[in-house]
Amino acid sequence: MAEGIGIGIDLGTTYSCVGCWQNDQVEIIANDQGNRTTPSYVAFNETERLIGDAAKSQVSMNPYNTIFDAKRLIGRKFSDPSVQSDMKHFPFKVISGPNDKPLMCVEYKGEQKKFAAEEISSMVLIKMKEIAESYLGQEVKNAVVTVPAYFNDSQRQATKDAGVIAGLNVLRIINEPTAAAIAYGLDKKEGERNVLIFDLGGGTFDVSLLTIEEGIFEVKATAGDTHLGGEDFDNRLVDHFMSEFKTKYNKDMSSNELSVSDVVD
Repeated sequence: MAEGIGIGIDLGTTYSCVGCWQNDQVEIIANDQGNRTTPSYVAFNETERLIGDAAKSQVSMNPYNTIFDAKRLIGRKFSDPSVQSDMKHFPFKVISGPNDKPLMCVEYKGEQKKFAAEEISSMVLIKMKEIAESYLGQEVKNAVVTVPAYFNDSQRQATKDAGVIAGLNVLRIINEPTAAAIAYGLDKKEGERNVLIFDLGGGTFDVSLLTIEEGIFEVKATAGDTHLGGEDFDNRLVDHFMSEFKTKYNKDMSSNELSVSDVVD
């Protein structure tokens, strides 16, 4: 039996948030910037590691050593076509590691370092854990972490591994649409209800049909894409503007990571 207070973490592609149960309701906890969502960014420089808002705020000055979108790589193979496609939009370097695992390369304190997506995600989870501990005034070990309904077993296990690396006791990995239904209190309504959850995030898209009766959720059907979200809209726009720039000025920006990063910003 798990002891101590538990937290819920939404580990997102672009932003993450953490909540706890207080006064018979879910309390989404604000970070030290007063924001209830924290960028899923990790940056490395000569002196320190930055996570969240601090990491994202310096991305234009340090694009090669600022990691984001780790959720798009977690549980996938380097040879996966989606990984190969994403790499074209990353200013940081991604290489193939043992067992075809994608590894992100950065320079940290003057040394070359390689990190798996689970390790980067664990750093974001540590940040969310610290946000919760600061608010609650006590150590937190137990957590429920959400994943897209369409995540496969490999992606779910890798997310759980990230939690373990972060020092968390991951009580359960639950689907994001189910978490959304709980957050809206749909489990408290009387009688049987059919609910359609539409979840378009920064990197994933889920549509789930659930039946809810007496607090029990049953997923009847699910569809979506673990590789469709706001980031993809951004990437399409970036590709469009770079193409327009090339047509107008006969210069290709795609090979210049700094220029691509500026367009994204």
